[in-house]
Amino acid sequence: MRERKSVKFNLQQQQQEDQNGHLSPFKLTKLFDQDASWDKDQLGDVLHWIRQGLALLCGLLWGAIPLVGGIWFLLFVVLSSGVIYGYYSLILKIDEEEFGGHGALLQEGLFASVSLFLVFNQFSRTLWHFKHDLSAECS
Repeated sequence: MRERKSVKFNLQQQQQEDQNGHLSPFKLTKLFDQDASWDKDQLGDVLHWIRQGLALLCGLLWGAIPLVGGIWFLLFVVLSSGVIYGYYSLILKIDEEEFGGHGALLQEGLFASVSLFLVFNQFSRTLWHFKHDLSAECS
């Protein structure tokens, strides 16, 4: 009986916080907890931001090296999708059918990450190589 009241009270308190615009803090330990419960929006947000971070990192790295051509772009898409697939299937071990299947989960944040990858790839390539071109002209 006491447990039911506690659960109801926590649920009501969480709903009031959500209505007031104050969301409960997200715990980083939940990211690696296989027993944690996920709703579709939370998991989508986590997958989206993992992919954005990977796009930022790969875009800067690919541009600094510089790796050009379509094969490196495809490698980013495959690597990004592989990381996302590995995260939700191997680390979280969720049932993907509850969240719309593999297609919906793998698509989460894909187009935004491709754009971010391309922007930071071009940005770092331009910044890195323009700086080196100027120093070569001055010598």
